[in-house]
Amino acid sequence: MSRFNRPNKVDSLAGFRTEKTEPTVPFGLLKAARKSGQLNLTGRGLTEVPQNVYRLNIDTPEEAQQNVSFGESDRWWEQSDLTKLLLSSNQITQLTDDIKLLPGLTTLDLHDNQLSSLPGALGELQELYQLRLSHNQLRSLPVEVCTLKNLCSLTLQQNLLESLPEELGQLENLTELDLSYNNLKVLPSSLGKLNCLQKLNLSHNKLRCLPDISQVVILLDCSNNHLTDIPASLSEMRAMEQLYLRHNKLRLLPKLPAPMLKELYVGNNQIEQLEAEQMACLTSIALLELRDNKIKIIPEEIASLSTLTRLDLTNNDITILPASLSLLPNLNMLLLEGNPLRGIRRDVLTVGDTVRTHTQYTHSGNSVLLSLISQYYEKQASNIPDELFDAAADQGVATANFSKNQLTSVPSRLVEFQASLSEINLGFNRLTCFSPDICKLLQLIHINLGNNQLSDLPPELRSLTKLRSIILNNNRFKSFPDVLYQMISLETVLLSNNQLNEVDPCRLIKLVHLSTLDLSNNDLLKIPPELGLCTSLRCLSLEGNPFRTPRAAIMTKGTDAVLEYLRSRIPT
Repeated sequence: MSRFNRPNKVDSLAGFRTEKTEPTVPFGLLKAARKSGQLNLTGRGLTEVPQNVYRLNIDTPEEAQQNVSFGESDRWWEQSDLTKLLLSSNQITQLTDDIKLLPGLTTLDLHDNQLSSLPGALGELQELYQLRLSHNQLRSLPVEVCTLKNLCSLTLQQNLLESLPEELGQLENLTELDLSYNNLKVLPSSLGKLNCLQKLNLSHNKLRCLPDISQVVILLDCSNNHLTDIPASLSEMRAMEQLYLRHNKLRLLPKLPAPMLKELYVGNNQIEQLEAEQMACLTSIALLELRDNKIKIIPEEIASLSTLTRLDLTNNDITILPASLSLLPNLNMLLLEGNPLRGIRRDVLTVGDTVRTHTQYTHSGNSVLLSLISQYYEKQASNIPDELFDAAADQGVATANFSKNQLTSVPSRLVEFQASLSEINLGFNRLTCFSPDICKLLQLIHINLGNNQLSDLPPELRSLTKLRSIILNNNRFKSFPDVLYQMISLETVLLSNNQLNEVDPCRLIKLVHLSTLDLSNNDLLKIPPELGLCTSLRCLSLEGNPFRTPRAAIMTKGTDAVLEYLRSRIPT
């Protein structure tokens, strides 16, 4: 056969080619990890944990194989054991038994991967303090995990769990357990043995009943399940401050003599009546949500809830309200929309183009004011008539709605309601400045200034120490308003569709209650990595800005993924 007629095609460049391998961990990261004891491999496209990561504490480093001298800072034999390993936001499908080669780990973060199972070798990580496994495809939890005596935080939300091992009660130091968004129908009875548990999230499962739960739980979320009743042991939870029972099948308000309970959410159930005995138990309640039920009567004993500040009765079957409701000394928010109220006289007083709607209730010959809402919206007016303010004088106005007009300044007479006004809506006007006089309204909780022409806010705004939310969408702000950095009570800041070109994360992090921040559709050329340290954020909107990173693929994963990515970019 001729040497030119070879039967098989030969790759003449084969000797120069190298096989493609999975992404490896940069040498510099491993070297730094030996010194710090921490290794961050978040968002690196890994499909498995590299072997040199598992063996970080065992193998001699590469540089030790070379004939070089070591300075004092490069003594690899004095390395620290790895204590913190972050592997979130990858495509890891399997964790091998080699994880036991890292027995010094205190934090292991595997959230947002593709794990369908876990190795029993996890049980050998006896120093583990925090284990994050959320947003995976786990169907079960190995019993060995329940032997981790030092484990304090275990997060398993957004998996496919259908059951949990009975040995879960052995995690005697567990303080936080998140099992939300799974397929759990029952819980192990040993859950009640977790005597250190403080935060327990069971929401979005298929639970029909609850086991006895530890008395030290401070926050319990059982929303979006199939509960028809709750165990009597729940009434013994003396430390509980927040209880969420929304979207279940409860027919009665639970009897909860919990002396520390401040917030109770039982909206979207099938509750038909409130009993005086149940009301009397809520001795410290500040927020009571009863919306979207079938309640017909509010008992007079509601007056015993002297600490109540917010009461939501939206979308029930209430036709009459008790006069005692007006005696609640701290109530500043009463929501009644969607009820067939007949015992309330709604007077509509027309003075020229002025409309004033207020709600009164007559009992035993006395006119008791329950709520007063000044409404003057969609009038396209350039000013608010004095007649409106005169008619509402001394009436305890709680909400002022002057949206969709042509106002160029904030009505100065709003100051007359400084003792009661908690919400102002001035959206869709032509405001160019925000009067410092309005900063005298010290009871304000919500302000809507969206769709105006504002470019700055007065420094006096810092005096509004109760303000929780401010809406500034569709204005002309070029930077994050300086005064907002100083308002630590803020929970919601909406600044979309402005011209913001910068935000200072070092100042933003001081807003410890900030949970919602909307910066979408602005001119942000870069997102500072330090923004990832704002861990109180639950909703961060950055869409529509001209920055290149984070990439769209990360943005679509949600707020947690974006914050995790930003943290991974912070220079060490």
